[in-house]
Amino acid sequence: MPEAHASTVQIGECFEGSGVNAAHINTVLGHREGPAGSAWATALASPSQGHVPFVAVLRPSLPVKPLTLFVTKAAPANDTHGLMQWGPAQAGVAGGVADAVAEGIITAEQADTHVVIAAVWVNPGADDADEVYRNNRSAMLTALRNGANHLPQLDDVLAARHSVTNPFYTPGSKA
Repeated sequence: MPEAHASTVQIGECFEGSGVNAAHINTVLGHREGPAGSAWATALASPSQGHVPFVAVLRPSLPVKPLTLFVTKAAPANDTHGLMQWGPAQAGVAGGVADAVAEGIITAEQADTHVVIAAVWVNPGADDADEVYRNNRSAMLTALRNGANHLPQLDDVLAARHSVTNPFYTPGSKA
């Protein structure tokens, strides 16, 4: 993958799994000296009530590279929800980033010059730590791959515009 200019960012998205243990991840990958690096540092230094970004680690004192900021999309609803975010979801995110480097989606050079921001949804009802881990690891890898490949294709977006749906809503359905 060619080295991008410092101001270039790759934005990715993936929804993996189903039910309360599904993962939804949005990613930003960019150079530390560009807008992604500025956003990374600002987010780390600006926690808000219930949203405390933190560096994803493969194990204590071993952060994944590129350094990855885990940002929760939902404040912890209770202790179990918080543990699902900080434990299996965070481990899955770190594993997915390491997988992206191992697969060459992120180059070895970028591991030291770039940062990743991962906005992560964990359902407050999540109840299976291993499934949360697997879904977040897979979603993280896919989101980074999608960002690197500039996905989705515009033709796919335009083709889907008349049949919009997501796991939480289908137009015309009764809730």
